[in-house]
Amino acid sequence: MVAKRIIPCLDVKGGRTVKGINFEGLRDVGDAVELGSYYARSGADELVYLDISATREERGTFTSLVERIADEINIPFTVGGGIGSLEDAARLLDAGADKISINSAAIASPALIDSIASRYGSQFVVVAIDARCMEDSIWRATTHGGSRPTDRELFSWAHEAQERGAGEILFTSMNHDGTRSGYPCDTFARLAGMLSIPVIASGGAGSVADIAEVLTAGRADAALAASIFHYGEITIGDLKRQLKQMNINVRI
Repeated sequence: MVAKRIIPCLDVKGGRTVKGINFEGLRDVGDAVELGSYYARSGADELVYLDISATREERGTFTSLVERIADEINIPFTVGGGIGSLEDAARLLDAGADKISINSAAIASPALIDSIASRYGSQFVVVAIDARCMEDSIWRATTHGGSRPTDRELFSWAHEAQERGAGEILFTSMNHDGTRSGYPCDTFARLAGMLSIPVIASGGAGSVADIAEVLTAGRADAALAASIFHYGEITIGDLKRQLKQMNINVRI
């Protein structure tokens, strides 16, 4: 049985890790490289770094940051934010990233998934979907950090991304992001059941029980979290030991 993964997420702005609620009200929580190094030593399976500002002026800064991360951290890490072309992906992979995550650009130009997967392989491509459950109970994908709704529906878009060559789907519930109120496990279970590639669950982790639930009832392959790690509410080691006691297969 493949072990479930625990993945801290570091939202980066200007080289610093920040965190907010529903992608707003950002607060500084530390140096991106130092924090990532701490999580790696603490037992994280992977890391995700998202350049949430991703303006062209900051892309050089982020590339330099990725090089520093690659030098300091010995576990796989994914980077995303502002990747709009094969050249953008190449720049970050060459800087040392293990995978790249694409979101807004993939919705704008789905063929980008094909291009990156064809050049580097599906294992390098994570398609991130920030979706919001609307009043009609349909999950709609958003772009630009959750600020712009689209007509893309979560499940059909995730399936298309898989068919185009995505190696993983990182689904963030915009309704739950930063709230620490638990993941929408029924939605994750449905998504995992229809895909043949791993699903990373994001948005809503507030406790060990929340993470355990999304890895079992939610059928997620990995749990991504930020606030509970950034604010020291639980260490990754303690989290994994408790998950192990619940008979959830994690690497200690």
